[in-house]
Amino acid sequence: MKPHARSTVTTSVLLAVGLAASLALTAGCTKSESGDDTGKAAGSGGDQQVAQGSGGKTCAIGDYGAKKIDLKSATVGFSQSEKEANPFRIAETASIKQEAKKRGVKLLAVNAQSQFSKQISDVQDLIAKGADLLVIAPLNSDGWEPVLKSASARKIPIITIDRQITAEPCKDYVSFIGSDFTKQGERAADQMIKATGGKGEIAILLGTAGNNVTTERTKGFADRIKAKAPGLKVVFQQTAEFTREKGQSVTEQLIQSKPGIKGIYAENDEMGLGAVNALKSAGKKPGDIKIVTVDGTRNGVQAIVDGWISGVIESNPRFGPLAFSTLDSFTQGKAVGEDIVIKDGEYDGSNAKADIGKAF
Repeated sequence: MKPHARSTVTTSVLLAVGLAASLALTAGCTKSESGDDTGKAAGSGGDQQVAQGSGGKTCAIGDYGAKKIDLKSATVGFSQSEKEANPFRIAETASIKQEAKKRGVKLLAVNAQSQFSKQISDVQDLIAKGADLLVIAPLNSDGWEPVLKSASARKIPIITIDRQITAEPCKDYVSFIGSDFTKQGERAADQMIKATGGKGEIAILLGTAGNNVTTERTKGFADRIKAKAPGLKVVFQQTAEFTREKGQSVTEQLIQSKPGIKGIYAENDEMGLGAVNALKSAGKKPGDIKIVTVDGTRNGVQAIVDGWISGVIESNPRFGPLAFSTLDSFTQGKAVGEDIVIKDGEYDGSNAKADIGKAF
């Protein structure tokens, strides 16, 4: 089993060749992308995700070794990775459940409660209960061999969303659907450069270790800062595990150890909002320390309106329509992209107030 290289996605994004349903979403979406990678889409573009384009490697059901199946008569198993204590996971699960209900598809949904061993046993249980298809939001990228072996033995198609797994597409799983996390980091760096003027000491609140989201958001940000703003120095980075509580406690340590810090890059909104709480408790005023985050939650966008956060790069959690349209195309025998990368907007002081209704 060879790792799937994410880097190939940064230059071209891959969409299902026959994914007519996802193309229809584009027509109904309000957001648009500018020509360069730092351009802003207008808010989050409503409820549905839109894929960026088409091309690259695809996977058909014959290549995967599975048989055609009518999605309406299938049982779909959905494995959520984390406790639904943050808006991203709440919106993600709701989107999957709503789309299954809309399509009349039987859905078996489980939640690993942020425990990887439980997620592995959860998915194996879904297989044992007769799931014909699997949609997995992985907690970690590595360690999926037991599940992949069980699914392969029964030729069960797997779609992964939001995070990738270290495995071979069109062999171990069908497709990955998610954001370009490296690009998110780059765009967050551009926001930080704009907010700080490109000079000063900055910190990174890292997400959880062991998944590609944290790795790629960090790399994109650090590489962009190095290339475009050598006057900005990352002097502190520590995991806050994508949680508000850890974001607050780590920021409390940060402002004690680095009182001259000028900016904080939080790799999700929840950590950024935790940082805001810490700054408030320390007597800081809005804008004293520039904060840039990734997600696009309603609370995160409101913090821009209130002056505490400078910018938010969107990461759209509404996977339901695109995940099910991909499964539908694949089970009908159409080729689908091995990597389906979605468009993400961004928010700052110019659009946060007007577009807060589009946040999740």
